[in-house]
Amino acid sequence: MSDLEVTPPEPELNPSPDQTLLHVIETGEEPVALFQSYLQPEAALPVRTPHLGHLALFAAFLLFGLLCMSGSIFAALYLQFHTLSNVERLKSDVHYILGSEAVLYLVTLALSFFVFPLIWSKSFLAGIHWRGDTALRHCRQLCLIALGCVTLAVIDNWLLPGPKNAPIDNMFRSPGAAWLMFGFGITFAPFFEEIAFRGFLLPALATAWDWSIEQSIGKPAPPLDANEHPQWSIFAMVGASIATSLPFALMHAEQTGWAPGPFVLLISISLILCAVRLKTRSLASSTLVHACYNFILFFTALISSGGFRHMDKM
Repeated sequence: MSDLEVTPPEPELNPSPDQTLLHVIETGEEPVALFQSYLQPEAALPVRTPHLGHLALFAAFLLFGLLCMSGSIFAALYLQFHTLSNVERLKSDVHYILGSEAVLYLVTLALSFFVFPLIWSKSFLAGIHWRGDTALRHCRQLCLIALGCVTLAVIDNWLLPGPKNAPIDNMFRSPGAAWLMFGFGITFAPFFEEIAFRGFLLPALATAWDWSIEQSIGKPAPPLDANEHPQWSIFAMVGASIATSLPFALMHAEQTGWAPGPFVLLISISLILCAVRLKTRSLASSTLVHACYNFILFFTALISSGGFRHMDKM
């Protein structure tokens, strides 16, 4: 290259208006910078799932499941010739109780697993932030939390003992019924309850809390984290946890005869499960704690009653 040759300058990324006009006159080409703002897609607002709309849809599925459950109960009554004695027996028969609950759970979950992926464009478990790998990674700590919940239950029973003949105690009258309760209580029941309360209700309430504040002060929603999980404020998480724990305790209160001691325990256990769900951002984590807690309680009853053969020793 001779000394007279000059290397042409690199084009500027952000040319001035005069340079842009000169470029158009000399080359007849429109600069890319003119269309950069039009070609760049607008930033999409974060979609926090599940929100109140998703909760309402899940409640609709739950209502349809209740109708199916009622239909199964009426069918059972029809087969039992509608006698009053059979109606009273159905209220305490574990086979009918668990069978009707299974219908409710299966119908609700079947609809949820089919419909919500169409709305979320992701799997149902991903939409409710299941994250089973997180639960497996913290399995030891979660089991210790479950053991702590059992310790809390022992203290609560010592300070505020429940009634001796609670409805749930009557369901353990036979070893077969106790074994059914054992299996159902450590698998299907905690799985569905966690989906309902801490998979839908808890995040929907937390999102609604933050959304109302954002709308009132004109603040944009915070971005989702690396796992596409919503980032809630402390006040939203605390308020949603309390609001979630009350219906959770009420749902189980009838089983314990509406006694104050077990009711306080149920609220406390629910708050712990909410804290686990929020801290780990994993619904599988709270489900594991819930299932382990139930397992320890049932296993203790199994050992102390000689394989559920002597429930009077409990």
